[in-house]
This record gives sequence, C-alpha cells and structure tokens, in this order.
Amino acid sequence: MGKALGTGLVALASGSILLLSFGHLTSGAGWPRRNAVDPQVIVRQLGRGINLAGALEAPREGEWGVTLRDDYFATIHRAGFATVRVPIRWSAHASTRAPYTIDPAFLRRIDWVVAEAAIYHLNVILDFQNYNEFSSVPEQNEERFLGIWRQIAEHYQGAPKSVLFELFNEPHDRLDASTWNLMLVRALAVIRPSNPSRLIVVGPDRWNKIQALPWLVLPAADSHLVVTVHYYDPMTFTHQGAPWENTSQTWLGTTWRGSPAEAHAIDHDFTEAVAWAKARNRPLLLGEFGTYEKADMASRQRWSNCVARTAEAHGMAWAYWEFCGNFGAYDPVRDQWRAPLLQALIPR
Repeated sequence: MGKALGTGLVALASGSILLLSFGHLTSGAGWPRRNAVDPQVIVRQLGRGINLAGALEAPREGEWGVTLRDDYFATIHRAGFATVRVPIRWSAHASTRAPYTIDPAFLRRIDWVVAEAAIYHLNVILDFQNYNEFSSVPEQNEERFLGIWRQIAEHYQGAPKSVLFELFNEPHDRLDASTWNLMLVRALAVIRPSNPSRLIVVGPDRWNKIQALPWLVLPAADSHLVVTVHYYDPMTFTHQGAPWENTSQTWLGTTWRGSPAEAHAIDHDFTEAVAWAKARNRPLLLGEFGTYEKADMASRQRWSNCVARTAEAHGMAWAYWEFCGNFGAYDPVRDQWRAPLLQALIPR
C-alpha cells in the first residue's frame, strides 16, 4: 500500500481499513470549516486535477487495459497536479439485494486509492460512475443507488476534507433534469447524517453539459456542494475516431488551430457556467475535458491549453480526462508523460 501508511490508516481485525487521521491533511490545510464555505477557497484547493479513468470504472479493474499502480500517484504529484478524480463503477461490486452490500475486497481497493492520494497530498474525488441501469430505469434502481451511497458515506465519514464524493457522473437518459433534481436531494439526505460537511460534487443532467445548468436545482441550505460540468466541444475534434461515436470516423483529420473564433467559443461557454455558479455562490469544477488519441498532437496541445487556461481565468478548478487511457496525458507503456499534453496542462 505504499509508504508511511501508519500515519493515516488503521487496519481492523476484519481486514477492512478505517480512515482515522491523516496528519497534515486533517489539520485543515486551507479547507473551509463547516458553515464557513468560500467557493474560491475550494477552487484553489482543488486546483489542477486529472482523472484516473479506465481502471475502477471498468466492470473489473484491468478489463479496459488500465490497472492502478502506487507510483502513479507520485508521478501525478510531481507533475504538479493537486487532485485526482477517480471514476468508480460501484454498482459492479455491490449485491443486487438489500442492503446492497459492497464487496469488502473492492472497498479495500478504494481505501488503497484514498491512502495513496493522501501520501502525496492529493485531493481525491470518489465518483459514482457507469451505473447504466440507474440512468435507464432510475425508479427501479433508486433504492440500490441510495443503499450503496449510504455504505460509502458511512465508511468514509472519518476521512479528511480532501476526500470528496461525486454523486453521479453525467446523468442522462431517464435521469432528466426533474428526475435528477429529486434524486440528488434523496442522495444528499442519505449522505449528510454521517458526513454533514463533506464536500460533494454535483452536476446537471444531459451528461453534465454547461447548457443544462439552468435546470439544475440544488438545496439552498446545503453550502458544501461543488458544481461540476464537463467539456468536449467541438465533439467533431475531441472525439474524432472514437469507436463509441457512430459518426466519428467521418471526423478524422479535424484540427483545432486556436483561432480567435475557436477560443471565443470556449470562453463564451465558460462565461455562462461561471455566471450561473456565481449567482448561486457555488464553486465550479470542470470535472472532465480531453481529446481522443486520433486527433493530431499539435491540435490536442493547443485545445487542452486553451481550455485549461480559460477555466483558470474564469476561476474554475479542473480535472483533465484522463491520465493514461485513450485520452491520456501519460504513456503507460513508456512510463512517461506525453510532453505536449503535460506542457499544455501545466506549463513550465
């Protein structure tokens, strides 16, 4: 499990791991206390992040070609990132019958992620990802969704403030705005008894698109919420050649030159997102943005740099999609960063 875990974790006789104290991470480290939330403090703390995608969001870790390693956390920290967002397919590791028990071995794997992030001073966002049945038939899967969240919340109630929860990645399909607004309130009601001031990330429906923000309704009394949006525009550039997009082969060869018109389109979208967030005094996280590997590297570098710098100029934290998959800034075969993308994200 890496270095110096004795300062952060206590292994119980049952074999599970309980987060008790994390030294510097529990001392405050700039995080706002309960009932004293400043959105810009939260944005500064989250800063620049990256998604550890393709591993724990797969049906089983490794099935999509990515298995997490402890040295990844050191690599991410040394590069200058402050946060890792961890997409997790919790539903693939929980019983289908009440109380929907999460597999203890899988929970220990997530404990390992949290511990490794703590060693390298990284914030970690535990994201609920790829519960497709919940998106398709939410009313039939609501009880299980809430049951899984109840366990996650209780398990991590002693974790430091640097551990954030993300309610659900990219609500879509039958999770339209009205349905999702109801579901998120019910999920918060399950989490808050054990985590009254935990920062929780919530985004709008329609795949967390900025354009869906006007229909996102958050409980005004809960000030410990971080609003997230995802950004992949223009899709004809960022997703060219992606096999899950039906027409993506026709997009191959699309470039992104960074023209004034192209840069203005990004600025316009982010201006709308920030205006919405400021009107509600909510911190804003650009939880995903990235380019598929089929695009030319020069265009990928220009686009990634423009998105990251524009987000920062608008006071947004961000997390690039992704670390070492098909969108990855890191080459896991050569064990090195793809220099143009890292330079675009964190200029030296």
